[in-house]
Amino acid sequence: MESHNMTNSSNLDMEKDQEKAFDYSKRAQWLRAAVLGANDGLVSTASLMMGVGAVKQDVKTMILSGFAGLVAGACSMAIGEFVSVYSQYDIEVAQMKRESGGGEIEKEKLPSPMQAAAASALAFSLGAIVPLLAAAFVKDYHWRIGAIVASVTLALVMFGWLGAVLGKAPVVKSSGRVLIGGWLAMGVTYGLTKLIGSHGL
Repeated sequence: MESHNMTNSSNLDMEKDQEKAFDYSKRAQWLRAAVLGANDGLVSTASLMMGVGAVKQDVKTMILSGFAGLVAGACSMAIGEFVSVYSQYDIEVAQMKRESGGGEIEKEKLPSPMQAAAASALAFSLGAIVPLLAAAFVKDYHWRIGAIVASVTLALVMFGWLGAVLGKAPVVKSSGRVLIGGWLAMGVTYGLTKLIGSHGL
């Protein structure tokens, strides 16, 4: 019985040591591309739709502006991520060549620019779909704005929670930062556009 307990204790200690040894920073590249891409798609598309809605309440105009924001943003994110990761790729290749003295390079250890670009574009698109779907089926203007804010709020909390869990960061702080940042972006965009529109500029 005592031997069994010692074995269980030893296994638990080994699992804890493995968890401590696991470098969560290795997740940083794809986690940053996915979570930030989704968050950017969510906030920028919602802010764009609310900004347009501040001066033009037509649902078709809001949806078209949101869709344009989705396409433009996804392309921009993909290109930016591709260029960024390719620069990192070149640096790591050069470093490997110096260390190996001209020998073979283990390319499987290198970052993939195409993978990062695809992940970033997909994540942005998934985030941007949230406010588009929220607005698409609501005809009344005020209810539409409320639906966008409510859906974006829920999604921001989820993205903040997901990023915290995957990165082993404090959940409340992470979710709070993401939520407040998203609210600020939407509020500033809506307020400024409303102000400019009311002055006929």
